[in-house]
Amino acid sequence: MVIEVRQETRSLAQNARLWAMLTDISKQVDWYGRKLTPDEWKHVFSAALKKQDVVPGIDGGIVVLGKSTSSMTKSEMSEMQTLMEAFGAEKDVRFSAPECVDQETGEIWLKE
Repeated sequence: MVIEVRQETRSLAQNARLWAMLTDISKQVDWYGRKLTPDEWKHVFSAALKKQDVVPGIDGGIVVLGKSTSSMTKSEMSEMQTLMEAFGAEKDVRFSAPECVDQETGEIWLKE
């Protein structure tokens, strides 16, 4: 028998907020002359957060080697959303997602 102690992965509330934020960014930000999908933005932010590496692709281009957001801890997901908020502030993004996430529990609430 093996017992593994590890931090909980991101909460469902954090995941819902993540996708709302990614959608807002994808609708409001042009990235080097193109509009990226929410999924493409997810890769941009997770790569920035994790300082990920890139390798050449099999048929050209590049491939980002990185961490899946579904395996991120609640704390890592909070860090990523903080990064997204800072980026959004620089780009004048209006977020429709709830404003606050408790980094310990992953719970989300609105600022009053």
